[in-house]
Amino acid sequence: MAPVSAEVVFVPGFMQLGSAWEAVAREVGERYPSTCLDFSTWTFEKRVAELLAAAQPGAAVVGYSLGGRIALHAAAREPGRFAGVALVGATPGIEDPAERAERVRADDELAAWMERASIEEVVDRWERLSVFGTQPPELVAAQRPGRLSHDPVRLASLLRSASPGRLEPVWDRLPSPLIAIAGELDERYVQIARRIGNAVIVPGGGHAAHLEQPERVAALLREFLDEHLG
Repeated sequence: MAPVSAEVVFVPGFMQLGSAWEAVAREVGERYPSTCLDFSTWTFEKRVAELLAAAQPGAAVVGYSLGGRIALHAAAREPGRFAGVALVGATPGIEDPAERAERVRADDELAAWMERASIEEVVDRWERLSVFGTQPPELVAAQRPGRLSHDPVRLASLLRSASPGRLEPVWDRLPSPLIAIAGELDERYVQIARRIGNAVIVPGGGHAAHLEQPERVAALLREFLDEHLG
């Protein structure tokens, strides 16, 4: 099948580089021009603006975790801007006020610790999070150089501004068309994906399904894009 002109922009997660999407983007790129975005800014609002500047009107956007939240807020800010939005392990936000307040407290506490820690300490702590429990050691190790390339102070700034407790939820402003992908083992995000609608669950996948099962995620994205962009 011949390539088409619609662009696909891949948006990385909190401590990722754009290259985390490389395996998926390579597959999708056989049909759609694909760009893996590397951010140069360190607050949530600036990253939303950076995505809007990088993605041409009519592009499709694919975001993982924080990258998915950035994509949702960009789409809410400029309705109709994107031809489609695809999420992997992402949420439109926290609605309960008490839960929001607790999340702000926890994220601010972690950010304050990050500012005092070395990048090696930050990455070691990050990689102990439960979301990495479904990833084989070699996959975690392959992502480690990208994480180590960051400045802890900048990461702390991003964490504070991007805390789901601080961001207004956008459940009532979801873009269309939209697909919500979640790994089967990532139970919380399976529930979120099903609530979003048009949910696709990756069997045996965890939170970072695009890293754990890139061929499967790429196939799902191509199917979604062919339906709405092809």
